[in-house]
Amino acid sequence: MLLKYKVALITGGGRGIGRAIAKKFAAEGASVAVTARSEKELYAVTMEIKAAGGKASSVVGDVSVESDCEKMVSGAREAFGAIHILVNNAGALGPVSSVEKITPFEWDEVIAVNLRGPFLLSRLVLPEMYQRGSGAILNISSIAAKAAFQLNAPYAASKAGLIGLTHTLAAEAARKGVRVNAISPGPVPETKMSQDLGRGLAEHFHADSEQLFQQMLQGILQGRPQTADEIASAALFLVSDQSSAITGQTLNVDGGMAFY
Repeated sequence: MLLKYKVALITGGGRGIGRAIAKKFAAEGASVAVTARSEKELYAVTMEIKAAGGKASSVVGDVSVESDCEKMVSGAREAFGAIHILVNNAGALGPVSSVEKITPFEWDEVIAVNLRGPFLLSRLVLPEMYQRGSGAILNISSIAAKAAFQLNAPYAASKAGLIGLTHTLAAEAARKGVRVNAISPGPVPETKMSQDLGRGLAEHFHADSEQLFQQMLQGILQGRPQTADEIASAALFLVSDQSSAITGQTLNVDGGMAFY
């Protein structure tokens, strides 16, 4: 098992990509502490992991709230004794709208979840990782950080900022035994965020959502979207010892949409 004896804290773990990562990590031997704002979703994923023979705990909280982040970290440590892996996956899409129509409040809400949250949690787990001389942080960015799309300014800016944070964290942590990387997923239609985006775009352009989706697929070399399980497999690689020489990188898991 690739993650035997490891403890992973995974934000946004109640559904979508976070849920797939939690299940994948647990299947590879990790004890997983999942967080989300929905207690119902967290209960479902922890029960599923336990039913499959894995170890899981959960903490309800919002990553944009400093006290909640402290609760998440302390909850993981109380459940399993340590944190070896942090996956900053929780995300907010924000308004599907043009820049001049986005309010400062809407902007701040997205930045708080997608960028401030990973900062808050990283600063809480790094001292323990530094003291131990090992650890891995994985940030979930997006194709939106690398490609030019309309109507997603706060989301794109926050995800691009997350890549910048990844670089800085990697530079500071490398000589202390901690690796920090990111994943840039392409479209994952099974997620609520992708579905919300599709509806928002269809409404904005007064178009059929399925037709818009098929047009988007034409920009992917593989001609298809990605699955949550494919993102989880990449996440497993980047936090395991199989990627021991990789840090400060953003891995595109997008079927061939971005090339840097």
